[in-house]
This record gives sequence, C-alpha cells and structure tokens, in this order.
Amino acid sequence: MRMYVIVAVVVIAVVAGLLFLLDRALKAVQSGRRRRELNTRMAAAAAWAEEQDRQRNQAKQTSSALTSVLPAIQQPEKGPRRVA
Repeated sequence: MRMYVIVAVVVIAVVAGLLFLLDRALKAVQSGRRRRELNTRMAAAAAWAEEQDRQRNQAKQTSSALTSVLPAIQQPEKGPRRVA
C-alpha cells in the first residue's frame, strides 16, 4: 500500500513539473511572437520617420536655395515705433 502512495506522489510531481515546463514554453513562444510583431512595427515606423526626415531636409535645402537666389526683402532702418 505504501508503494502505491509513493508512486502516486511521484506521478503527481512529474505531471506538475511537465505542466510547469509547458507553461514556460508557451510563454516563451508568445513572447517571441510579440517581439517579432513589435520588430516589424518598429521597422515600419523607422522607415516612415526616415522618409519624413528626408523630405524635411529636402524642403530645407530647397528653401535655402530659393533664398540665395531671391534674398528676402529688407526693411529700411526705422527708429522706434511711436504709439499714440
């Protein structure tokens, strides 16, 4: 009778250990999937940000090129404003 109790306890311990390992494995798979999805979204966001930066720099260069060809209109020097 004592042997059956020991076998039952060992079986329960082994089953609990296997369930624990299964849980850890499933969490690792889920974490890996989440990281891959996040990596994909981050890559897309980085590409979008680089494109925006490239457009901003191009606009800045175009603006500076236009200013060098057509300088801004300078106001003549005036004294302080007189307010009534």
